Amino acid sequence: MTIEESFYIGYVSKTRGLKGEVQLFFEFEDYNELDLDVIFLEVNKKLVPYFVDTIKLQKNSTAYATFEDVDHIDKAQALVRRKVYLPNDKMPERDPDDFRWTDLVGFLVIDEEHGELGEIIEVREMPQQFIATVDMDGKDLMFPLSEDLILGIDAEEEIIEVDLPEGLVDLYKE
Repeated sequence: MTIEESFYIGYVSKTRGLKGEVQLFFEFEDYNELDLDVIFLEVNKKLVPYFVDTIKLQKNSTAYATFEDVDHIDKAQALVRRKVYLPNDKMPERDPDDFRWTDLVGFLVIDEEHGELGEIIEVREMPQQFIATVDMDGKDLMFPLSEDLILGIDAEEEIIEVDLPEGLVDLYKE
């Protein structure tokens, strides 16, 4: 299986104990809906399957897992910081009405004053809010996804209209 045939769900953050248990950190929002009997870790740009023996999901976007043939901390240590993937056919179905900030990736941003700014290339969750990153002529313009700044979202045309604070866009044009 290749990376193109899969989707990213998180990474191995650390080992736990001496018997090969690892902590997974999920960057996939609906991690509790995933089928985690086999996961794939990226090793040298290839995906290697690991069969899950036990997994305990936690409330803080983490899980503790043990894998077949990983029965010692030394074997588990080699897995730390590896990216975790699942096959595309294991992607959970989502209700079409369930819209999330991360769905805005790929949307064109149009500012009321400055016009077309560019496409959203990333939406990152910060402690207080979500931050959108727009590719504006090769520079990364970042702004908060706040209801105060958003004038409208056209999901069909993939356009988001905003009224960014005065001076914000000018900072990135210099």
